[in-house]
Amino acid sequence: MPIRTNRGRAAVYRRLWGWPLRSPRHLVTTIVGVVVLVTTISVVIPNAIKPRPGGGAAGTTSTATTGSGGGNQVGVLPTVTSTPLPTKAPSPTAAPTSAPVNVNAQLRADMWVDAFSRFEPGKTTKEQWLAGLEEHTSDEMFPRLQSVDPANVPAVVDEAVKPIKSFTDSAEFEAKLEDGRLIVTVAKLPEGWVVTDWTKVG
Repeated sequence: MPIRTNRGRAAVYRRLWGWPLRSPRHLVTTIVGVVVLVTTISVVIPNAIKPRPGGGAAGTTSTATTGSGGGNQVGVLPTVTSTPLPTKAPSPTAAPTSAPVNVNAQLRADMWVDAFSRFEPGKTTKEQWLAGLEEHTSDEMFPRLQSVDPANVPAVVDEAVKPIKSFTDSAEFEAKLEDGRLIVTVAKLPEGWVVTDWTKVG
């Protein structure tokens, strides 16, 4: 029958609280039970709080590691692609192919030598001298002519400009000067045959 009075409940509580004090054996049993209960609670609660494997943050880390395109997986060394060393030296550049003198190359050399030697002190200015050479000279070499004093250019004693070397895309010509020879190189560029170099010999 249930206990319905406060006096009856108090009697029951006194029995429960007084039981450990009835004998040393009861007291030892109570202490051991309390220790076991506290130990059980301290082990069960942390395990219940820990995240499960494969879920939460751990699952996010695993996805980020393996889901990225081409990413390295944990425990797998990255693949290193090495370029093989050449087994032999590269072949040398092919020598220019000899060919008959191109008519346009010969004409360009004749006009350039004529303009180069056509300077009369007191009558011709340096600007006029350069203007006569510009259309026959490559853009890379023209600045070199701008640094030349035309008054010091030796006169050409033989108007015949003779070829000394000829290839498919370049040629060298020679003109006689008062004190040596003038070597002119003509090359075929996208804009046509133009003089790309000149050298005074002797």
